[in-house]
Amino acid sequence: MEGGVHEFDGSTFRECFSLSWRNPYVLRLAFSAGIGGLLFGYDTGVISGALLYIRDDFPSVDKNTWLQEMIVSMAVAGAIIGAAIGGWANDRYGRRTSILVADALFFAGAAVMASATGPAQLVVGRVFVGLGVGTASMTSPLYISEASPARIRGALVSTNGLLITGGQFLSYLINLAFTKAPGTWRWMLGVAAVPAVVQFFLMLFLPESPRWLYRKGREEEAEAILRKIYSAEEVEREKEELKESVEAEARERSSSEKTSLVALLMTTATVRRGLVAGVGLQVFQQLVGINTVMYYSPTIVQLAGFASNQTALALSLVTAGLNAAGSLVSIYFIDRTGRRKLLVISLAGVILSLALLSAVFHEATSHSPPVGAAETAHFGGGALTCPEYSSRSSSSSTFWDCTRCLKAAAAAATGCGFCAAGGGDKLRAGACLAAAASNTTARDACRGEGREWYTRGCPSRYGWLAMAGLALYIAAFSPGMGTVPWIVNSEIYPLRHRGVCGGAAATANWVSNLAVAQSFLSLTEAIGAAWTFLIFGGLSVAALAFVLVCVPETKGLPIEEVEKMLENRELRLRFWAKRRRAGDGGGEKTRGV
Repeated sequence: MEGGVHEFDGSTFRECFSLSWRNPYVLRLAFSAGIGGLLFGYDTGVISGALLYIRDDFPSVDKNTWLQEMIVSMAVAGAIIGAAIGGWANDRYGRRTSILVADALFFAGAAVMASATGPAQLVVGRVFVGLGVGTASMTSPLYISEASPARIRGALVSTNGLLITGGQFLSYLINLAFTKAPGTWRWMLGVAAVPAVVQFFLMLFLPESPRWLYRKGREEEAEAILRKIYSAEEVEREKEELKESVEAEARERSSSEKTSLVALLMTTATVRRGLVAGVGLQVFQQLVGINTVMYYSPTIVQLAGFASNQTALALSLVTAGLNAAGSLVSIYFIDRTGRRKLLVISLAGVILSLALLSAVFHEATSHSPPVGAAETAHFGGGALTCPEYSSRSSSSSTFWDCTRCLKAAAAAATGCGFCAAGGGDKLRAGACLAAAASNTTARDACRGEGREWYTRGCPSRYGWLAMAGLALYIAAFSPGMGTVPWIVNSEIYPLRHRGVCGGAAATANWVSNLAVAQSFLSLTEAIGAAWTFLIFGGLSVAALAFVLVCVPETKGLPIEEVEKMLENRELRLRFWAKRRRAGDGGGEKTRGV
């Protein structure tokens, strides 16, 4: 069914592989366009590790939390613009041309970032990358969908989602691979140019989408491509279906040309209820904090007590791997469990994991190692000692520990770091030393004695428990809240209003993403990691209540029945209960809405 959800069971993928083996041209089309998904995932994930080393190279970035957030979030801001422009470019210039433009943007962004001499250039490069991400996020799956045989279209389109999470996982592997290389973050960010160049040249030798060609009146070109995709007996049927679809789209466009989103909200209860569910899910997908983990995962690992950049990157691979695996789990369960139940189960796990993370970070902060006067004096005092610690009153009863030492960094012009105790017991008293990014004397002296140097978080016995909380969070989020909001948005709107409603929901997702990405580090600095994760936990509880009250079950329902269901919408907290179909007079039943 056009516009519906395809079932991704094992037989679908077996048929996909079988047909692709018999007709490699189809696989070539899907793979070439799917590289856009890989680039999408790579460029959104790579910054998490690169940021650790960017802070080491640029003192202004290390000192200013808002600048770190800007470097991360400008890609999201660019993606919002890219998605808006990409929709227009897709219709005017075609899917293939839009993918080529996205590749050029990816390449330009990678080149600008890899050669950056300051944070301003990094921000510009991230905007270029964001424009590419926004364009690719809507163009790649569209091209695959329109250039794939109908019976395996769902499986091929779903590979784009797998390539996005796969690209994120690859970015963590690349980050880890270049930790010892000269230039570290420059290689991490610059590597994205390689798949962009590969896709650019592959797409040069591939055709435009047959659907777009048909819409533009280039029917002979469209038919030539269809003959490469379909068997001879299927071509005529596909041409007829394509003709009917394009004609129906033209009629729909002319009949709803002047329909605005505001008018729909004011006059159409069905659309209004659908928008509440669809836009709400997209907003809550971001507000429960997923992209704080994807964008700042190594930083969170360091806040949990793992000082080494390499260790933080290696442990972050766990979250990226679980995120990719969660996409496969979702494919298996989405049409077995149902959308609403999967959301509820997912959010329950997210709430538990965020509660665990909040408790762990609270305990870690409350029981951080003390600062010892003798340990600090051991490094010679004077310029090597944290200025705030040196200027404390000798009669002051204020207790200094690692947490207070690192908080003093915000007030000290030179910054402060904590040198953990030696001898294998990092929880004993350590030293509070000066930590200017431009002066590494104290850091080098600390590491020279085989000690750990901390500037983000403190040594903690609860570090591995925090990693377990992060793993649980991703494992719970990815199969449900990670994928279901997009699926529900593809099902819940009437066909005649799907474009404007889907665009509103996607925009809400990107804007919420930007808000979270631009505020996470500031929140952890202002109120601490424990309270920050507690806020996300509270928003997750609100998301669960929203799903139970406002989100209907759309599993297996034809588009017409979804409309009827929304017209007769009732609030049902018992999501597991059965409900009769509208107007069936006591016959077949379906899931509760």
